[in-house]
Amino acid sequence: MKKILVLGAGLVSKPLVRYLLDDPDFNVTVATRTVSKAHKLIDNHPEGKAIQLNVQDSDSLKNLIKDCDLAISLLPYTFHVKVAKYCIEFNKHMVTTSYISPEMKALDAEARKNNIFILNEIGVDPGIDHMSAMRIIHNVENNGGKVLSFRSYCGGLPAPEANTNPFGYKFSWSPRGVLMAGKNNAKYLKDGEIIEIDGKDLFKNHWPLEIDGCPMFETYPNRDSLPYIETYGLKHVKTMYRGTIRNPNWCDTLYCIAKLGVLSDEERNDLSGLTFDGLTRKLVKAKENISTKSAVIEFLGNDGNEKVIEMFEWLGFFSNDPVADENTLLDIMTARFLEKMKYKENERDMIVLFHDFLVEIKGKTKRITSTLIDYGIPGGDSSMARTVSLPAAIATKLILKGKINLTGVHAPVKPEIYNPVLDELEKMNIICNEKEF
Repeated sequence: MKKILVLGAGLVSKPLVRYLLDDPDFNVTVATRTVSKAHKLIDNHPEGKAIQLNVQDSDSLKNLIKDCDLAISLLPYTFHVKVAKYCIEFNKHMVTTSYISPEMKALDAEARKNNIFILNEIGVDPGIDHMSAMRIIHNVENNGGKVLSFRSYCGGLPAPEANTNPFGYKFSWSPRGVLMAGKNNAKYLKDGEIIEIDGKDLFKNHWPLEIDGCPMFETYPNRDSLPYIETYGLKHVKTMYRGTIRNPNWCDTLYCIAKLGVLSDEERNDLSGLTFDGLTRKLVKAKENISTKSAVIEFLGNDGNEKVIEMFEWLGFFSNDPVADENTLLDIMTARFLEKMKYKENERDMIVLFHDFLVEIKGKTKRITSTLIDYGIPGGDSSMARTVSLPAAIATKLILKGKINLTGVHAPVKPEIYNPVLDELEKMNIICNEKEF
């Protein structure tokens, strides 16, 4: 029986743990800081075990990795390299859904030397986006064609009937992560020209996005798209863009929220006991004889349109609600967003993944699209949890059953990874529908 170690028991862990426990050849240990979460995932399964773990406790972490055949890290990304080094030390395979960091990439040679396979970016974004894109790219190339343009968009949103707040957003994963992503620099290729965007201007750069069968969305750039030219082997591409999908007005409002300064993670000692109104007045340096709303409108200038001010009001920026007992503005905002934008019981979330290719095959130009729209299960797993964790679970099964035989640090861009994973996902009705024009 193969032993699997799952590190972390967060919002996306359940479908992965249950999928692996359904296989009689696997024993699954879930190790996490809050052991009650692990017990809930295991749910008394005879081949499951829940263990309390402080990941900073290196000796305990080492012992757990030493005792498994494969470790799945669902921890915050800052811990992945630590886990990977122990996996290499004890000759254990590793799977994670996070991006390959430079530090992780640097372990490639050592992993190959020890015959260890470290598979990263095997979630939804990154993950299903890579796999569905590579299936199209390789098919085009195998037919003598080349990719001229590739735009890829992904977002986790409320299903239409659950879209009940002005932001058009609810949290199916870490609110802090969503807000921190709004500070990232971005870079992409457009018609042969490299476009660079500073993090402070990220939300100034957004565009409408139309996808068949969906309401109008908006998109903004997702980090640095340029490395994916090499990852996907796109030698002829003139446009390479990866974007995040949101509902309209998200970007204008988040730009103003960032302008207010509330995405700062600097520790402060002057936040205790404040109301949101008091905090807002402090941030915009409001004069005594002016209302908070008027002071914010003046502070934001042309950026503070009527819709943005409505959103600020809905969030409670002008209210006497007490701020959360936190010592950074970012943590106060994280708590507020989560409080105001929770999914209610039986509400569905939705994942939208859309690829848009322009290709040339035998002298003819074609447009190819691939669309995945997946919904959460009312009262069950969210779409975010399913689409993030099931690809990792499927890949784990394939590795331990000897169906994938690779070594080194990888993303899922090889046919021996993406074909069986996508095929298994289709059986679960997680399907990328392709069209040619």
